[in-house]
Amino acid sequence: QVQLVESGGGLVQAGGSLRLSCAASGSIFSINTMGWYRQGPGMQRELVAKISSGGSIDYADSVKGRFTISRDNAKNTVYLQMNSLKPEDTAVYRCNAARVRVSPITGYNDYWGQGIQVTVSS
Repeated sequence: QVQLVESGGGLVQAGGSLRLSCAASGSIFSINTMGWYRQGPGMQRELVAKISSGGSIDYADSVKGRFTISRDNAKNTVYLQMNSLKPEDTAVYRCNAARVRVSPITGYNDYWGQGIQVTVSS
């Protein structure tokens, strides 16, 4: 079984920074894409950023220039550096690992972390 454990959330003032981490553990052969999604109060879940095993990156327009996603493939860990935070960034952030294989002969599965609260005060 694969587990994703997130850390680094909390309360910060507008303009501040936070760094989220998500470590995947378990029997893992490969992970295609790792990323972060968020869901604010009364909002639908949205993609924040994702990064492939080859380093291809996508960002939501609302976070471009402020957030940076990175990944350590050897540690199966993804990071999200969030700078210049705004109150509208307040949300539960969830880590996602997509197209995960536990062996070369098994199929693909997606996994989610439990979520971590990020609150930005004005």
